[in-house]
Amino acid sequence: MATLRDPQRGCEWDLAQTFSTIVPHTIEEAYEVADAIERGDVAEIRDELGDLLFQVVFQARIAAEAGLFDIDDVARSIADKLEARHPHIFGNAKHAQDMREERWETLKADERRQKGASSALDHVALALPALLRAQKLQKRAARTGFDWPDVAGPLAKIHEELKELAEACSEVERKEEAGDLLFAVVNLVRAYGVDAEEALRAANLKFETRFKAMEQLAGPQFPTLSLHEQEELWQRVKRNEQS
Repeated sequence: MATLRDPQRGCEWDLAQTFSTIVPHTIEEAYEVADAIERGDVAEIRDELGDLLFQVVFQARIAAEAGLFDIDDVARSIADKLEARHPHIFGNAKHAQDMREERWETLKADERRQKGASSALDHVALALPALLRAQKLQKRAARTGFDWPDVAGPLAKIHEELKELAEACSEVERKEEAGDLLFAVVNLVRAYGVDAEEALRAANLKFETRFKAMEQLAGPQFPTLSLHEQEELWQRVKRNEQS
């Protein structure tokens, strides 16, 4: 990385990068790691982890050049954090196993307060995918007691938001109400103990797999089929899955 960023003989593209310009690549590489893991491709997991590690090295090199910190500081920071978050392992603290989640969240909340957080919702990363961020915001709020006691509350909220979306009269209103509806759906899914991001990712994969199977069954004329004919193919694919 030092060679790639060398002012005299480095790579023009690498030299032009900053913290901000690298962010999209870092996010993309993280998703490619997740994709490789979901596909169970061990060689790809190894390669994608390398690509993700490169992003960390890249950002650390930019920081080192500016005299801010270096890769050793990054490693030391996470080591210190892990020790602080596991006092029952690295220290003398005693904790009941059934309190692990509560203990973890308390430690993280203390860390956020030390960094100047004044709200339970502070430091939920803006760059997170909207679905994942909605889930994290809701979990944070729930820890303060701001949560429905059961699924009836979020379910009623979904019906309310559906009605408001149907009654929206402008594009601006429809966008706002659509957002409220999606947020309410995440709340309901969370109430059932389901991770919304994982559930939607699985649904995306299922739809993609079924749609491609429909295309294979119909051949090149698939786009010319009526919706009824395409639906029949969809049901055929589902039956094939079950058998």
